[in-house]
Amino acid sequence: MVWIHGGAYLLGANSDGMYDGARLAAAAGVVLVSINYRLGALGFLHLADLLGPGYEDSSNLALLDQLEALRWIRRNIGAFGGDPHNVTVFGESAGAAAIGTLLGMPASEGLFHRTIMQSGTAERYRRPEDSARMTALFLESCGLDSRSAGELLTLPVERLLKAQAALERRVAAESFAVPLPFQPTVGTPSLPVAPLDSVRSGTNAGVDLLIGTNLNEGSFAVEMRPDTPGDPDYPDRTAAVLAGAGIPPAQAPGYTAALSEAMSQEPSGKELLEAAIADSMYRQPSNRLLAARCGAATDAARAGGTPGRNFAYLFTWRSPAMGGKLGACHALDIPFVFRHLDAPEAAFLTRGRAPQSLGDAMSGAWAYFAHVGTPGPALGWREYCQERNTMVLDDGPRLEADPRREIREFFEAVRPLPAR
Repeated sequence: MVWIHGGAYLLGANSDGMYDGARLAAAAGVVLVSINYRLGALGFLHLADLLGPGYEDSSNLALLDQLEALRWIRRNIGAFGGDPHNVTVFGESAGAAAIGTLLGMPASEGLFHRTIMQSGTAERYRRPEDSARMTALFLESCGLDSRSAGELLTLPVERLLKAQAALERRVAAESFAVPLPFQPTVGTPSLPVAPLDSVRSGTNAGVDLLIGTNLNEGSFAVEMRPDTPGDPDYPDRTAAVLAGAGIPPAQAPGYTAALSEAMSQEPSGKELLEAAIADSMYRQPSNRLLAARCGAATDAARAGGTPGRNFAYLFTWRSPAMGGKLGACHALDIPFVFRHLDAPEAAFLTRGRAPQSLGDAMSGAWAYFAHVGTPGPALGWREYCQERNTMVLDDGPRLEADPRREIREFFEAVRPLPAR
């Protein structure tokens, strides 16, 4: 099992105590590897247009780091008791988004056999022109422009990090969701087409997938972002978030209606914004990836191939932190998977009240999936594609068909996938 950490492509490291894999490895009998990769400007700054030959893939260096780590694992993991023919990559947030991107990268085929995406997406990327605009803003923060861009190569890393922090603040001030100044770039040698399109066409079709989200992915962004003078009301903030996901502002009331139906009550302003962030950035992209994978599986089966299996979950256990305001928040699932419910790093979110039985079930399902490609028989977990079967992970897990269907149908009607 190969862990790719999150952190919005800006921060994080595999040395974080929450990612210590010793307990999971010991309990599940797996060999666990955690990798690092270049972050921020060092991993994603788009320089192809400014520095020319040799920099065509500069905006995908983080992903190329991950591919190289996987090649190293393929060559060497046998010496550590691992099986190079049974590699599962798993990650959360940006780590899961990286995995969703790797699924659509031709160079990744054969490097892993199973994937677990916790709060991830295959749609976190930019077009070259958008990446170029972000690079121009970064240069401005460095006191440079397109004519002096070559000086980036000799700037002290401290200055690069200072400029990166300034760019992050600028992007954060313009967003009601999660600021993401750095992302991979499509239309580049290593990522020629959008990952979701590549998956739909059959790239890595034989790889097994386990994917899911937490119910309240957007709660940190809502509760931790201070209000500023001039902020619009919650419906307008929600419309802005949805617009970033391709939902026209005129359609935003339809989202409110779908959410009300799914909740069986009218949401408050904060609930509306939080759900819009969760759906726009995490849950609906996950649903679209599952739809693409299910279509690719059908095509592979018709062609006589062996398609990968697909499993989905929705994590709903609510954190007691901040009086319960965070709900089943972003990253809350990590200590359950790594068996760290009692760790100091988890204390803020779990408050010592997390159900051990759920942690055992989740870490066991993750490891079983890594071993054989299914989450195991203990929970009665069934494949997603036929009925959109989704395991609801709470104190007392249960299988549901298409939870929060109304919201999925709204997104599909307003922003449909291209016809196959």
